[in-house]
Amino acid sequence: MKKIPSMDAWLREAKADPRASQVGMLLVHNGVVRETPRAKVRQGVDDGTVVREMEFSYDPDGVEAAIDETYEREGISYVKVWLNQGLLQVGDDIMFVLVGGDIRPHVIDGLQFLVEQIKTQCVTEIEKKEKME
Repeated sequence: MKKIPSMDAWLREAKADPRASQVGMLLVHNGVVRETPRAKVRQGVDDGTVVREMEFSYDPDGVEAAIDETYEREGISYVKVWLNQGLLQVGDDIMFVLVGGDIRPHVIDGLQFLVEQIKTQCVTEIEKKEKME
């Protein structure tokens, strides 16, 4: 597991960036390992299990490509991403994503786009589950 970044430090860094004068909103996403299996949350499929751990890895080149694509979106001028790795426990941080831009709709869309790209194109999440008692 990697060292968790400080969101205070990230926000200070974003506000000190040369592009900061273009930023009217900063939005942070913090993904966390949850006990409820993905299939239950996304498709409503309950197999009677809970997540105890998650094996998490990612493709750094894919993440960089997703960041580059996010910068191409309208109004986006600041992006920072941190991804964990290895065997994670319930409650552990999976990722932090910070997106800054001119107006709320652009920043929300940019954050949603980037997190979706990372989750669907760049990461591998293997849930290690056990039956509920």
